[in-house]
Amino acid sequence: MAKELTSRSENYSQWYQDLVIKADLAENSAVRGCMVIKPYGYAIWEKMQAELDRMFKETGHVNAYFPLFIPKSFFSKEADHVEGFAKECAVVTHYRLKNDEVNGGVVVDPDAKLEEELIIRPTSETIIWNTYRNWIQSHRDLPLLINQWANVVRWEMRTRLFLRTTEFLWQEGHTAHATKQEAVEETIKMINVYSDFAQNYMAMPVIKGVKSENERFAGAIETYTIEALMQDGKALQSGTSHFLGQNFAKAFDVKFANKEGREEYVWATSWGASTRLMGALVMAHSDDHGLVLPPRLAPIQVVIVPVYKNMEQLENIRNKVDGIVAGLKAKGISVKFDDNDNKKPGWKFAEYELKGVPVRLAIGPRDLENNTVELARRDTLEKNTVSFDGITDHIQSLLEEIQTNIFNKALNFRSENTLKADTWDEFKDLIKNKGGFVLAHWDGTSETEEKIKNETKATIRCIPLDNEQEAGNCIYSGAPSNQRVLFALAY
Repeated sequence: MAKELTSRSENYSQWYQDLVIKADLAENSAVRGCMVIKPYGYAIWEKMQAELDRMFKETGHVNAYFPLFIPKSFFSKEADHVEGFAKECAVVTHYRLKNDEVNGGVVVDPDAKLEEELIIRPTSETIIWNTYRNWIQSHRDLPLLINQWANVVRWEMRTRLFLRTTEFLWQEGHTAHATKQEAVEETIKMINVYSDFAQNYMAMPVIKGVKSENERFAGAIETYTIEALMQDGKALQSGTSHFLGQNFAKAFDVKFANKEGREEYVWATSWGASTRLMGALVMAHSDDHGLVLPPRLAPIQVVIVPVYKNMEQLENIRNKVDGIVAGLKAKGISVKFDDNDNKKPGWKFAEYELKGVPVRLAIGPRDLENNTVELARRDTLEKNTVSFDGITDHIQSLLEEIQTNIFNKALNFRSENTLKADTWDEFKDLIKNKGGFVLAHWDGTSETEEKIKNETKATIRCIPLDNEQEAGNCIYSGAPSNQRVLFALAY
């Protein structure tokens, strides 16, 4: 096959890069650190976007759009926020170019300097909370539940397609509430939405938890996260939800009159997931043959490839296939009949395997005679001959079976690669030689967390929400601890 991949065991990083490019998901662009998302990759993102958007709207949220540019002065209003993003900001200083009369081409016009520099949004808390000041006056204006689909820029020096790029696509929710309790409930509600999406659509098991202070979002009081385990044993943060307290409301003077007529600062949340989920989808399930896509996010769920020697045979196959295509579409299943005569069936089989199409049907003249079709499922690479009778019902149930199987495979992998460490030496050995999730006691201090990170590169991914109280001693300091936290190397 022309698009042969590096094997995962040989070089996991190169396998990932090969697969993203050769499966036509994305490619590097002329702008360093930025990517071009190709139509097949974007089709997957559109399905992710559609499901998440539906889930947001079912929980009462509406979409809006805010400016790409943020005045620099806005960032100085919330100290922790600006400190967290200052090193990643792209800054617009001028608004015009002019012809270079000496050297040709164009140069920045020095007379076109902005009075105040503009930041290309790394996240939108500041511009949105400045806007909310005009929208919120009374308790009747609350809660304000808004999401936006947008692009953001965070200047990255080391990039990788989908996982870490200078510009990426995402959604960011920003909500305002009358009480602390409502805001905390919103924060937890949205991390549960992300968890449901990851597990039920991406077929990717995740652990819900709270970030340590060191790993918390800049400007947040509390950050909730979902963490997934990739096949190379590294963790990937796949969605976060932040309880912002009243920090941004105070910074931008967003107050409301409560039911008694007294002015109070509102309570805030923000939450987001990005095209990083595309990288998670690739790394959680795919194999050395190519993508393995869960059916609920596959742009093409079923592909039908005719095998024929002449146009009469193709026409007979097409007449039979028309009914199957109509039946599948009636059930909401996306199907493609690939009768393109520029490629041979063998090439097509390999190509759709590479692109992770969940179910492939191959039909030739003998199949028509026998009223059968060859069916191949991508998750197991198994092939079976099945009857045309009841084929649409069979495929519908098979797609659900594939979705479940992909999830269970990932869940089993995570279970096998989630281990406990009770001593420092045991912890170091697991992180270095085994990888995966390591549950270990920690004394709760930022100093210890930083020392563990410096010596092993492992970080606290989260304090799991379903943690059981368990007396123990910190693996590093030996100080008492009442619960284990989740460590891992991470992307």
